[in-house]
This record gives sequence, structure tokens and C-alpha cells, in this order.
Amino acid sequence: MGITKSDLFTKEQNELAGVAKAIGHPARIAILQHLLSANTCINSDLVKELGLAQPTISQHLKELKNLGLIQGTVEGTSMCYCIDGPNWESIKNIFKGFFDQYNPDSDCC
Repeated sequence: MGITKSDLFTKEQNELAGVAKAIGHPARIAILQHLLSANTCINSDLVKELGLAQPTISQHLKELKNLGLIQGTVEGTSMCYCIDGPNWESIKNIFKGFFDQYNPDSDCC
């Protein structure tokens, strides 16, 4: 049995790439921005806000929920989504650690 390509990289590199891939779609960025500004959101609000079909919104919400950036609860026949604070901070720190590696004083190009 051979190694997978992800085995060639560190846990941190794989995690950063997974997060970047999950938020790499403009609809997901728009969903996150809407949730950040609204603080909570019911799924049907996103359909009206973004102009995408309900199944498309649901698929993007599923990806963001699987990543742990959002959480959802059932309220009657609707789902209410919001930012998952602790996971948001964790992912923010992953990106901060990555971007903080740059040394502006380096002697490059």
C-alpha cells in the first residue's frame, strides 16, 4: 500500500490547505460574511440574500459546517446557522501563523 500525497506534508500543512479549499468558493465567503454581519441566520435568508438555489446553499453550508466554521440548530422546520466562535478563532490562528512567517526584512528579489 503506497502513501497518499497528503502523507508527504505535515498535519498543519494539510489542515491549512483543507481550510483554504473549503473557504475557497466565493459563495462560502459570502455566506460567512452574511453570518458575521447578521450574527445568526436562517437558511432561507441566505437564499434571498445570495440569489442561489436552496440545494446549492445547503451544500455550501454543509461544507462550512463540516469544517467547523459554522454551527446549526433546528428551529421548527428551519435551520439556524451561526459562526462557531472557538473554531473560528482556531482557524484564524492557523492562517495568522502561516502569514506571520513572512519576514518583510528578508533580502529577497
